[in-house]
This record gives sequence, C-alpha cells and structure tokens, in this order.
Amino acid sequence: MRTLSFIILVGISRLLISCSPPIANKEEPHDDTSQLPIELTGSFQNPAWSPDGKELLFTQFKNGYNLEPADLFIYNLETGALRMLVSDGSGNINLPGAAWNSTTEQIVFTSTRDPHDEIYIINENGIPGEEWRVTSRDNFVAYEPSFSPDGQWVVFESHPLDVVENGVIMKYKIGGSEDFIALTPLTDDCRQPNWSIRGDRIVYQRFSNSQWDLWVVNIDGSNAHQITSGNGDKTDASFSPDGNWIVYSSDEGELELASIFIIPVLGGVSIRVTEYSGYAGAPSWSPDGSKIAFEASPGDPDDSLGTTLFLVDVPAH
Repeated sequence: MRTLSFIILVGISRLLISCSPPIANKEEPHDDTSQLPIELTGSFQNPAWSPDGKELLFTQFKNGYNLEPADLFIYNLETGALRMLVSDGSGNINLPGAAWNSTTEQIVFTSTRDPHDEIYIINENGIPGEEWRVTSRDNFVAYEPSFSPDGQWVVFESHPLDVVENGVIMKYKIGGSEDFIALTPLTDDCRQPNWSIRGDRIVYQRFSNSQWDLWVVNIDGSNAHQITSGNGDKTDASFSPDGNWIVYSSDEGELELASIFIIPVLGGVSIRVTEYSGYAGAPSWSPDGSKIAFEASPGDPDDSLGTTLFLVDVPAH
C-alpha cells in the first residue's frame, strides 16, 4: 500500500513457510488463508494477479515497509518460480488490481527514477531495462496507475511537483494522442484509482472529514458518488472480476489495524474477509473470483520488518 500518507495448489494451500526476514508471531490471518513462500528479503506488497490467475505481480521494498528502493517481481503460484521484472535502484511500485493487462500483455507501474515519479510500462515477459516511460510532465508527478480493459488508457493519481495533498485522478491515452483528462476536482484529494474490468467505472479513495472513503466515477468523469461511509479509513480498492463488487482495506468497525472487506459496487453493507489481529491491506481479486491476494503483518507494518503476501478464500456474498 502506498498513500502519500496471494493460488497455492490445493495440496499445499495450508502450508505456512516463513519469508526472510521473518515476521514475528507467524500467525495466519484466517483459517482459510495461506502465506506465500517467497524466498526474498524485504517487504512484499501490492499483489496483482496475472490475467490467467497463475502468477502474482508484487513490489519488493528492500528496506522495509514502503522503504525504497523497490523492485517488481512475478511469482508463479503453481511452480514457486520467482522472476525479477523491474530493478534499477529506484522505487518501482505497482498498484493492486488492474496493473496487468490481458489484451496488451503489459504491466503498468510507477517509478521514482529521475527526474521524478512517472508512469512506466513493461511487457509481461520483459526484463529489467526494457520498460518505457508513459507520462512526462515537468511540474506534476504520477502515482498508482491501472489499465483500462483494452490496455489503451491508464488512470492514475496526479499531484503538483513536491505537493503531497490534492491528488487528482487523471486519465491518459497511451501514446499521447489525447491530453491528460482530470476525472476529479482539482480541489479534492483523491488517490489510488482502479479501472473495472467491465470498463465502465473507476474506483478511488477520497479524503474528506478526516478520513478516506471510496468513490466510484464513470470513465468520463460523470456520476461520481461515494459508496462507503461510517468511521474508519477505506483504501486500496479494486474490483471483482465481474465488476459487481469492490475489495478494499479498512479499519472500519473500530478495528485497531486494517482488515480486508468487500462491498457491492453501488454501496451497501460491507463483508469482512480477513479475521486477524494484525494488519491486512492492498488486496486484489483473482480472475476466477475465488481468492483474494493481500499483504499482511502481525502489527502495524510501519513498526515491523514489513509485510508478506497471503491468499484468502472469498466468502459467500
């Protein structure tokens, strides 16, 4: 999770293998949850599914939670094979959700390399150094990108250079044939947009009344409406594969640390997915609709060695 603020085979789905460095109190977040045995060091964050559901893209922060440098890796859920995708010594960070496009077979991410944060793309079978920059603006930074279903557009969070607040959700056609399009007001603080696989909606979080809530907007910027309410921050939202539900991370219900929840795309009663005393965040829904991948730690990730990646079964809904 980054706010300017995992399918193991059935035969091993209950196996818990520690990552290095270890997380204290290796407590599984839920009876139906499995930790992924990723043999790397650092903090593993922001899992995003491959279109066929066989692999996970994730960010490895080398020095701890949200502490750069950060590389992108792909983990094969069937074989356990691990492949480095992007690494250049800067912060290369993907967003959970629609970061991996089935049509173009490409992956979109943010990089903090010079001159400042911009959006980059790499082919799913690429190697470090083969990525290319998509956005290039002198006075604005770009974070948290996701693809449109056809892979021709990206939506992302834009900020004036060196300004932390006032995030604007922007849409941009790859290749630059159209100008940047603001989907949210310049006066709001909106972040972490994710495009629905159905192509009709974008979900994002908006800061208001001292907390983050989830909003949905049409892809032309019309009909923006809030879908969560009540106390607690709701962040890291992305869609179910049918586009009817949203998965997100929240400390709603007076939780000490965030858990994973789902809610209908039009709003309503949320359903808690993870039952855990620690933190769970940055969720992504599997393409077949059966699993949710997420990052987790026994305590506040800012106070620990970081997070590891888990899978949990989607509850009846």
